[in-house]
Amino acid sequence: MNNAGKAPVSLGLLGAAAFMVIADVRVIDPLLHIIADEFKVGVGSAAIIVSAYTIPYGLFQLVYGPLGDRIGKLKVITAALTAFAVGTAACAFVPNIMLLTLLRFLTGVVAAGIIPVTLAYIGDNFPYEQRQTAIGKYLSALVLGQILGGSLGGIFGQYVSWRELFLVFGVVSLVISIELWRKIGKLRHETHSHVPFGWATFRPYLQLMTQPAAQTVIIGVFIEGFCLFGGFAYVGAFLRDRYSLPYVAIGFMISGFGIGGLIYSRSVKYLVRRLGERGLMGFGGVLMCISFLAIALWQNWVLFVPFNILMGLGFYMMHSTLQTQATELAPEARGTAVSLFAFNLFIGQGIGAAAFGRIVDHFGYIPCFIITGIAIAFLALWLVKQKQQY
Repeated sequence: MNNAGKAPVSLGLLGAAAFMVIADVRVIDPLLHIIADEFKVGVGSAAIIVSAYTIPYGLFQLVYGPLGDRIGKLKVITAALTAFAVGTAACAFVPNIMLLTLLRFLTGVVAAGIIPVTLAYIGDNFPYEQRQTAIGKYLSALVLGQILGGSLGGIFGQYVSWRELFLVFGVVSLVISIELWRKIGKLRHETHSHVPFGWATFRPYLQLMTQPAAQTVIIGVFIEGFCLFGGFAYVGAFLRDRYSLPYVAIGFMISGFGIGGLIYSRSVKYLVRRLGERGLMGFGGVLMCISFLAIALWQNWVLFVPFNILMGLGFYMMHSTLQTQATELAPEARGTAVSLFAFNLFIGQGIGAAAFGRIVDHFGYIPCFIITGIAIAFLALWLVKQKQQY
């Protein structure tokens, strides 16, 4: 049933919350080299702050999804954003990388309750035939986070300080959470299911993974997170080491990934109609593969900009399709299904960043990007073949 017109909280406000979470993740890309230098560690070692955020972000999806189904998605989103605001602001005052890692871990724990639960909320309010378009619009906020997160990271890294940036993010997130609490306070109640919460909470995850369609989506998004974001975490450091570019320039260049996502969000109706789900996943994988190989082999920083935009476009073509499929895996417990999806995306990202960090430290950036591109191509081929079977 389409309840889109009755949604108690607008996608615009929820999008603002998503913007802050994504910007907070992407701001690290141009800052990784700066943070490594300040705390006197290698870039690969400094990437622990990436894994420290993304791994708990993924793990706690398993809690927030069923919790949202049980007590109400909007309550979970707002409480998580409030805690996220406090944790992010606290990162501005850390004296060493160990404490920064701990705070990023705790921030990842609470950030897990925002975007995936919102996607489940969208699934509750839009029928499947309209859902990919609705998710595409919601992705506009995430895309802006991608764009401005990298840009702000470069600007603050070059001219101010990464510490002040975390403080600003925390304050803005707190303002958004206060507005969400105000909106929720006007509601008499929020519709939610009677899904039990406790040890039995995790039984639906096992049941989901017995479905062939769910296995494809979940394995696919894990590999996507492992390869794409695991490799992409080192793009900013690569641009600095290879071309000695200023951090502000690196930030804006990395933001091209988000521009590719913005192109997708504005053309999603046409692309879905023209290519279908198989075409989106296959063509998206090809674009990502070509982009990584080009960045690795055509060592000209000017070419990085268009290929990074193509990479972003390719990612959103594949990822949005998998995301839409995830919202339909368990309509009676959509929060649980979307949480399992997000769990695998971010666990993959966290493990991938750590794994590719070892490659970067021992063999350099080029092998890292080549391996990433080839792996994504094989992933796209596998997803297309699997889609033919169901």
